[in-house]
Amino acid sequence: MKGRITFFFILFSVQQLVAQSTYIDSLLQLIAVERDDAKRVDLIISIFSPEFEADPGLIIETGRQLLNQAQNNSDLISEATAFSLFGHGYRLSGNTIEGLDYHIKALQLAEKCGNQSILALVKCQMAHIYKDREENGKAIRLYMEAEEHAIKGTNQIMLLWPLFNAGAVYLNASRLDSALICLQRGYEHSLRLKYENQLAYTLTNLGGVQSKLGNTALAVTYYHMAIEQALKNKSYRYENFAYTGLAEHYNSLQQSDSCIWYAKKAVSVVEHSVFSYLSMKPARMLTELYQYTNCDSTLKYAKILKVANDSLYNRQAIQQIQLMTFEEDMRQLEVARQNELQEYQRQKNIQYALLALSIITVVTLFLILSRSFITSERFIHFFSVVAMLLVFEFLNLVLHPILGKITNHTPALMLVGLVCIAALLVPLHHNLEKWATERLVEKNKQVRLAMARKIIEKYEGENPESNKLIDPESKKLM
Repeated sequence: MKGRITFFFILFSVQQLVAQSTYIDSLLQLIAVERDDAKRVDLIISIFSPEFEADPGLIIETGRQLLNQAQNNSDLISEATAFSLFGHGYRLSGNTIEGLDYHIKALQLAEKCGNQSILALVKCQMAHIYKDREENGKAIRLYMEAEEHAIKGTNQIMLLWPLFNAGAVYLNASRLDSALICLQRGYEHSLRLKYENQLAYTLTNLGGVQSKLGNTALAVTYYHMAIEQALKNKSYRYENFAYTGLAEHYNSLQQSDSCIWYAKKAVSVVEHSVFSYLSMKPARMLTELYQYTNCDSTLKYAKILKVANDSLYNRQAIQQIQLMTFEEDMRQLEVARQNELQEYQRQKNIQYALLALSIITVVTLFLILSRSFITSERFIHFFSVVAMLLVFEFLNLVLHPILGKITNHTPALMLVGLVCIAALLVPLHHNLEKWATERLVEKNKQVRLAMARKIIEKYEGENPESNKLIDPESKKLM
């Protein structure tokens, strides 16, 4: 009988895996042909599901397929996501060093492509590495940066991920007010968007907050809601989180029997799986509870604790992660410095363009409005062309960051934007040049007439007898 149950369970698991793989293949095909960046990002984020995240091997394989088609299509958005999937898969497998390495590569690609939603995704996934290792300051900074990118981006789901995870980090740091704010906001947004993928995780953390606040009944309610949601989503990782949370809750109340019950369930649900390292917390509680009453159980869970602890916190891993973190921090500082230099240079160029445009404008107006110079129309035409070029360059300098944000720095779209600006400037330049030329012609006539009068008056003053040739009534030359 047990053999039959095991067989049907394995058969069901294989069917689920095949169905999930088929679904992902269909999404990858849609991603490959989608040309709209926002829609492509939506498809990419829809890959993530509780079933998907329960299989690190599937995550890495999906990243490999996405990377192949991204490189064939020159798609930086998909390429950055592919490396993020590699990092996510290795992290869920317990290999944090390899995971962080891929996340750093993903971040570099995401910065290059400039898509805000993908930057939010990549930074959020990278922050998980530090959250797992309880490096709260680093994790919170990355989650907050991810939220800023998500607000600027187009995908609404990405607004939720930083809130869920920042709330978890604040909870671990016992900053309960901040944790409650983040988790409540995330919970409300997820209900509004009908997004249940991380609902079990959020409910578990809400239970943790209420437990620390002393609201026992509410905490237990949240934990059981989390377990129900985890079972619904077939996510034994989130199931482990909920059982561990309940065990910690009862341990804080010194209810040993309940604590042992849920701690054992937390260990068993991830036992012999890629998530076995998640048994570290419940195994520690069981070791401490059994140390004076049951030597065999103490030895058993101490061994589980040691294996889980070594996989996540061995000294070599700590040193390598610290080195990689330092190198990435230095790279981020260099990127920030380069951005500041570019912005400073752009502001200087804008000032130079304004200065040159002001000089050209002043000289042109002086030549047009001056009452003593006769100016060539060619000169005005030359100055008008130079002025138009300066105006175009000035607008290019001012609007370039805005165009880059709208077009994601796509060369073809940037060119279209600049052509549209030029199309607006040319008629304006034509009308201004026509006005300036007309004013110039009129001014030249007045200057020539004034000069002619002066010559005549001078000639009459030097030759009085010439007045005899003038009809006194008509005052015209005979």
